[in-house]
Amino acid sequence: MISPSPAAEPRCGPLTRFLRLFARVEPGEAGSVLLLALNVFLLLTAYYLIKPVREALILGHWGAEAKTAASAGQALLLVAVVPLYSRLADRLPSRRLINAVLVFFAACLVAFYAAARAGLSVGIPFYLWVGVFNLMVVAQFWSFANDLYRPEQGKRLFAIVAFGMSAGAVSGSVIAGRLIGPLGLHQLLLVSAALLLASVGLTRAADVMYRRRQPDAGAATAAARHAADAPMSGPGGFTLVRRNRYLLLIGFMLVLANLVNTTGEYILGARVREAQDRLHPAVERTADMDDAAHAAAVAARDEAVGKGIGRFYADFFSAVNLVGLLAQLFLVSRLVAWFGVRRAMLALPLIAMGSYLLTALLPVLAVARWGKVAENATDYSLQNTVRQILFLPTTREEKYKAKQAIDTFFVRMGDVAAAALVIGGSRLMGLGTVGFAWVNVGLAAVWVVLAVAIGRRFARLESLRRGS
Repeated sequence: MISPSPAAEPRCGPLTRFLRLFARVEPGEAGSVLLLALNVFLLLTAYYLIKPVREALILGHWGAEAKTAASAGQALLLVAVVPLYSRLADRLPSRRLINAVLVFFAACLVAFYAAARAGLSVGIPFYLWVGVFNLMVVAQFWSFANDLYRPEQGKRLFAIVAFGMSAGAVSGSVIAGRLIGPLGLHQLLLVSAALLLASVGLTRAADVMYRRRQPDAGAATAAARHAADAPMSGPGGFTLVRRNRYLLLIGFMLVLANLVNTTGEYILGARVREAQDRLHPAVERTADMDDAAHAAAVAARDEAVGKGIGRFYADFFSAVNLVGLLAQLFLVSRLVAWFGVRRAMLALPLIAMGSYLLTALLPVLAVARWGKVAENATDYSLQNTVRQILFLPTTREEKYKAKQAIDTFFVRMGDVAAAALVIGGSRLMGLGTVGFAWVNVGLAAVWVVLAVAIGRRFARLESLRRGS
């Protein structure tokens, strides 16, 4: 008698085998994960295409002071925008909600293009709008990804999806630099709008492909699909965050993370400027120097300082992007699998604490530079992926409404807190870069405590979801 052979495992196609170089991709998952990665790639490309337009419109007409004030204004604007998004989610199914928001933002880009071409001063409104746009579309995309995948899938596949985000940031910057010359500044708004409309199609394609690949589990599958197609009712985003300790802790963590990061940017910028001032000392007027010669010497010195700062940041951003991309491809999925979400959450605050401790003890530019490279690259790769995983065990309403509040308002509040810290610390307390580095060490220690508390609640939510 011939014993029956064990059931054969589904065969892996070449695409699945290729993606397994970066994460554990199961048969049938390659298509949807690539569509999601391409989708967020387009969204980030669209954002980085319009960043130069944003800077040109506000700095060219209003100056740096208006830009600083507008950054704080974005947080106030989100207080009104987040409840509006929650109301829209109450009336539209999640897929239609996503499409409606993307089409609305694309229409806004066309309107800003027409206004700018007509000679209207749109610098401040556009800056405020971009601050809402870039956070909302990315938060909404990750809400969709969290809604699409089960927690076990998300922990495996989000590293590949997030690579599309990192690659989009790089491609958008490069493409913007190449297109400004032949197309002009304002035309980039139309290119960005076209990418948003393409994202609408990719969202639909990813949803259809994922549903077709899912095994039919009878009534449970039908109920899940019906829930995904139904509007969400109930409290708004801010109310959901306020009522849920887990979500509130995530929000506070984002405020703290952004506070540490932005303060670190100030420390690095101050060190860069100090280094350039040493290389190019201030011009001293001599007795034989007339006004024209003095002005020319000052202008030459300012140009040399500007070029030095530009070269430094070009190299710095290249290093951050390269390290972040490599980490996203080859490390993130493996670190989450090896150490789990709870330990992976501790990586960035510990790296930040160590880098600012070294910056305080060794106040030289090289230490600040490479510490910031490590911090930013980890933030853009591992931390970004883990942050999205935290929403996998939450409800659909929390994935869409609460996530919008957390990923927009709380992030911007971190910017406001950093501005207050830097201005108050430097002007009222006389803190220098070493003093701010010590402040960041203390803030990072609090961040570690928050990450531990969030990790415990995440594990509890996962176990409850598995048991239900």
